[in-house]
Amino acid sequence: MVKCFENSMIRLSVIVPCRNEIRYIDKCVESILAQDYPQTDMEVLFVDGMSTDGTRDIIAQYCSKYSWMSLIDNPMYYVSYAMNLGVEQAKGEIIMLLGVHSSYAPNYMSTLTSKLIELNADVVGCVCRTDVLNKTPESLAIKAVLSSRFGVGNSDFRTGVANEQLVDTVPFGCYRRSVFEKYGLFDVHLVRNQDIEFSKRIVNNGGSIYLIPQALCTYYARDTISAMARNNYGNGLWNVLTVKITGRLMSLSIRHFVPMIFLLSLILPLALMIVDVRFGLIAATSACAYLLLTLFVSLRKVKRSKSLKVQYLFKAFMVLHLSYGFGSLVGLFTFPKKQK
Repeated sequence: MVKCFENSMIRLSVIVPCRNEIRYIDKCVESILAQDYPQTDMEVLFVDGMSTDGTRDIIAQYCSKYSWMSLIDNPMYYVSYAMNLGVEQAKGEIIMLLGVHSSYAPNYMSTLTSKLIELNADVVGCVCRTDVLNKTPESLAIKAVLSSRFGVGNSDFRTGVANEQLVDTVPFGCYRRSVFEKYGLFDVHLVRNQDIEFSKRIVNNGGSIYLIPQALCTYYARDTISAMARNNYGNGLWNVLTVKITGRLMSLSIRHFVPMIFLLSLILPLALMIVDVRFGLIAATSACAYLLLTLFVSLRKVKRSKSLKVQYLFKAFMVLHLSYGFGSLVGLFTFPKKQK
């Protein structure tokens, strides 16, 4: 237990948006129950988007057993609405947002809340390790790709840090309540990226977000390459739509657009071959350089871990980058309608 909270009146509100997460809900809740933060000083609000797969029944069972857990309906389904409902109903001075696809180390809540005060930060988060529920050659490749800088760029919360540092976003963060009073709530027009956009809003207006190494959470990724492709296509699509809806390029970071830039380096030279066939050399050079680099990185990872297979790694890297980039390209020609 973090001692600075033993005699404190600080109350923590934990908000958990969810919808049709029956595969993951038990692991998430059990990790919450294992926290060393005093249950008498916290509440957990599960904000459910009207699940139809049995998730609500499981949550209701936990709520009937633990008085500090509650189930809130989210008839609007989307995560941004769930977050805002939770914030509006939360009673805590500190608010924590968790995801059902993850589990949390026993010191997660106590460490993040104490660091929030110690660092005088607006938001604090920790490193998010990637794992998969079902261990197969394909899923292990996905796990490795999503933990690699070549896979996810300079996303420090995925690749890890040695020291506390200022960052532009964190997953499953710990917030002062005053942050929502100062910077507003999550943008309900965003189906995805609402947490990233909110983080950028904080940073761009002088707020501070810290990533710390003293605690850990585990994110359970999609365990098939086809599922990963669908998820990352949506992520790429909503990167561009986020900029269009908010009208601010600074709503995201440059790393979110690198896959799209790579695809454009292939597509534009091929289109320009109508003018001069030599433009095809640019596309060929870009493609060959990417394939060789992907193969090199894959071989290095296989050399370090005998559980990995090069063919799955190579495929996972390519699918991650291309599905993400293609989603962003589609977003360029998509005109979003704001949610009502």
